[in-house]
Amino acid sequence: MSSEVAARRDAKKLVRSPSGLRMVPEHRAFGSPFGLEEPQWVPDKECPRCMQCDAKFDFLTRKHHCRRCGKCFCDKCCRQKVPLRRMCFVDPVRQCAQCALVSHREAEFYDKQLKVLLNGATFLVTFGNSESSEAMVCRLSSNQRYLLLDGDSRHEIEISHIATVQLLTEGFPPGDIHTYTSLLGSQPASEGPWGSWRRTPSRGGFGSPVRPAPPGSNARATGMSLQYAAPGAEGMTRLKLTAWEDANASRRQSAAWLAAMHKAAKLLYESRDQ
Repeated sequence: MSSEVAARRDAKKLVRSPSGLRMVPEHRAFGSPFGLEEPQWVPDKECPRCMQCDAKFDFLTRKHHCRRCGKCFCDKCCRQKVPLRRMCFVDPVRQCAQCALVSHREAEFYDKQLKVLLNGATFLVTFGNSESSEAMVCRLSSNQRYLLLDGDSRHEIEISHIATVQLLTEGFPPGDIHTYTSLLGSQPASEGPWGSWRRTPSRGGFGSPVRPAPPGSNARATGMSLQYAAPGAEGMTRLKLTAWEDANASRRQSAAWLAAMHKAAKLLYESRDQ
């Protein structure tokens, strides 16, 4: 990738919207897949009452719009100002109680897991049905759009093209960990070298959350397998990441990266309809 293209990918600009100042990508095509668009506000004339407590708006009870959902609320129901990094706001913005809870949870991803993904970790990488693997450093690109794999060869996988994510584990009882995540929509089941690719539905449509390993057990994440749409390829391309285990530090780094990637996949899945 040329330095000019890289600079275009990472370029940002400051814009002002009715909701506040936002630091957004200069080129819309290079926006983060974790980002959300600002919602359209419910028109004032269509909300004579608070959409939470039903209080009637008047001279004393003013209406406010939640910057995340765009609905109308009274000050009591929409008084929290919370960071909303998924919409690139520079400062904390007013949100209703329900949206504020979601934004607080997402803040952990930006403050912790995203940094882990950007730093990267070393894995043994297997493409498709190949019997050979290559040691590669896997990390998220600075604009959060690509999964970069660097070793003797170099590959880029666009995050928005990833269809399914499977966390590979050992030591967990059956049913104690979710298996598949669909990011682009329902995928047809197909057998492959790492089992059947299918959605595992649950409340919220994501699959069962990872539960803590039983006390004293050796349960752990050992890798991850992905299906993604590669440019120019027919069907889905498969990729398997196996944790690098030549040293304790590498194992810890790989485990942290896998947990962060799992969180990222969950975030993307849950926001498909937002």
